Amino acid sequence: MHFFREHIIFIPLIVWVVSVVAKGIYLYIKNQFSVSWAMGSWWMPSVHSAFVTSISTAVGIKYWIASDLFAICLVFTTIIIYDAINVRFEVWLHAKELNKTKNAEKIFNESVWHLPQEAFVWSLIWIFVSFALMMI
Repeated sequence: MHFFREHIIFIPLIVWVVSVVAKGIYLYIKNQFSVSWAMGSWWMPSVHSAFVTSISTAVGIKYWIASDLFAICLVFTTIIIYDAINVRFEVWLHAKELNKTKNAEKIFNESVWHLPQEAFVWSLIWIFVSFALMMI
């Protein structure tokens, strides 16, 4: 019996923890570690993208990729990753311009977006991790 096949909700939860830890290690290596940054939605790996990629992978394996449930998961995953790449890029542009103003009372975070290459590579990593967990 495969535990994770019967309880697929644990796969995105494990991937979420692993992605937070990976981000924390990355930030620690760069001497920029803080718990709020490790748990935050900026920097890579994208925790929310990892979560939805892993659940889509698990659903695709358990119910097969031709199922309606997988199609729904895939649509939501695509929207989340699109947001991580494109909408956040626009936020970055706005933050950059607002930080240039002389009377800016608040410094806006410019580290909010993800490169398409980063999102692609990390998605492949989470698909592999989710697939490996489904085999346990």
